[in-house]
Amino acid sequence: MPTPFVATITALPEHIDEMGHVNNAVWVQWLQEVATRHWEAVADPAHIAAFVWVVNRHEIDYRGNVQEGDIVTARTWVGESPRGARFDRFVEFTGPDGKVKVSAKSTWVIVDRASGRILRIPPEVAAPFLA
Repeated sequence: MPTPFVATITALPEHIDEMGHVNNAVWVQWLQEVATRHWEAVADPAHIAAFVWVVNRHEIDYRGNVQEGDIVTARTWVGESPRGARFDRFVEFTGPDGKVKVSAKSTWVIVDRASGRILRIPPEVAAPFLA
């Protein structure tokens, strides 16, 4: 497995639903935020300028709750080499108690910014995420 990218997120009042914990829709936003932060931290700036990623599919397992003020640690990594225009990204969100609260597998598709078209992931774009 490649070295995971790690980020922290604090659950703010606007993230909390009527049940008193982070809303499911917020977890999806956090999935995208963490993936974007990983891309921006690792990718070549020329690749960031040339390509954008869109989600094709999310599979999410909710295993526990996070309350307002809790800090979660997100770990994300790319699982395997790309398949054409797609690759799978994995994310685990761990709560302050050290337990995984949410785990997800998302399939992302690369799009050429200039043309707006989906394309095969160039090996040089994938390489930094597979090391």
